[in-house]
Amino acid sequence: MADFTLRAPEGANKKPKRVGRGSSSGLGTTAGKGNKGQQSRSGKGTPYVGFEGGQMPLYRRIAQRGFSNSPFKKEFAIINLVDLEAKYADGETVNRTSLKEKGLVGKIVDGIKVLGNGEISKKLTVEVEKISASAKEKIEKAGGSVKVIAEKSAKAK
Repeated sequence: MADFTLRAPEGANKKPKRVGRGSSSGLGTTAGKGNKGQQSRSGKGTPYVGFEGGQMPLYRRIAQRGFSNSPFKKEFAIINLVDLEAKYADGETVNRTSLKEKGLVGKIVDGIKVLGNGEISKKLTVEVEKISASAKEKIEKAGGSVKVIAEKSAKAK
């Protein structure tokens, strides 16, 4: 079989539809979109998700129930005693700025909370918004001190 005799099978290569090019083309006047209605108009033929043809959508017919606390939720950056033991030297102060400098916290939304996971042997001064009872006990047992800062000042920053 020679190269010049190769042909595409019948129906493989179709001519593109040329809509709106006169009535003799078969796709003139309405250009295959039918008469009137949403899909016949130019622009986006589909409305938003949940649109019910002008009828009151389901999400608006059903009553809004319950309460969401999400606008009032407080997010705390969590630090464990293991992290403090690894990054801090004896006698240092643990606060918002020193934690950021040492890379233990990134974005602080409403404050810092220290949890008691791990042991601590260094004498540290801890100034945070929240601290667990076990963490406070372990820090004071190691000879350190704990100062709880008011949450309002944390949010103002």
